[in-house]
Amino acid sequence: MQVASWLPRVELPFAAPSRPELLQPAEPEVPVAAEPGSPVARETAPPSRPEPLVEQPKIEVPRPSVAPRSVKAEVPEKAGTPVAAKPVAAPPPRFALQLLRAGACAVLVELPTGEPLQGRDPAYLLLKDLLRAAGLPDSPQLVGEPVRWPLLARGSLDQGPQAALDYVQSFIAARLEEQEPCACLWLVGLPAIRFAGDADAEVYNRELQVDGLGAAWALPGLELLMDEPARKAELWQAMRRVRQRWQAGP
Repeated sequence: MQVASWLPRVELPFAAPSRPELLQPAEPEVPVAAEPGSPVARETAPPSRPEPLVEQPKIEVPRPSVAPRSVKAEVPEKAGTPVAAKPVAAPPPRFALQLLRAGACAVLVELPTGEPLQGRDPAYLLLKDLLRAAGLPDSPQLVGEPVRWPLLARGSLDQGPQAALDYVQSFIAARLEEQEPCACLWLVGLPAIRFAGDADAEVYNRELQVDGLGAAWALPGLELLMDEPARKAELWQAMRRVRQRWQAGP
């Protein structure tokens, strides 16, 4: 433990007397000056101060000036903000129309089943009654093939309501140009009124003026007249006012 001497703080019984020289304080050690050039002198010598550095002039290199770009701050979207939905294209309408010619009038009639009217069909018999009451031939002639919409079952062609309107109007205009002048165009059924007359059910039993097609008369569909016989009374009253248009001739 590197202990040179040990002195008790109190007198120990039966212990030998302490030596007087051990009780005297130790003399301080005097440092011995090291000879110059000796290893000890080199180790104890103070470090030399570094020589001051000569400050060199700064050389500024010119840099090309760059215009600051305008940074557009991004505005975080608020949580719960509704996102505008894309407009959904309207599905193509479904209908079947047949163009007929009865004397001075052309008749565009809705085909409820999509098939041409047959001689014994109740709807066709009702149409014959309407033509006789109007003073027109009750055996109308077919003009062209039925118009069935949509035209295509598949494909990217636009077949929405506006496309159907343009197609039906152009079809009727082309067929009427091939025949004698028409005094009035009957639009029988809502699809005929909507896609030939560009109107709706509010114009039942009223006269219309259609661009490119001339004068027209809107009638309820044959199926609707059979299902709701009360509509026939209003139809007969309207026919009395309109029939003078084709009785007077084109």
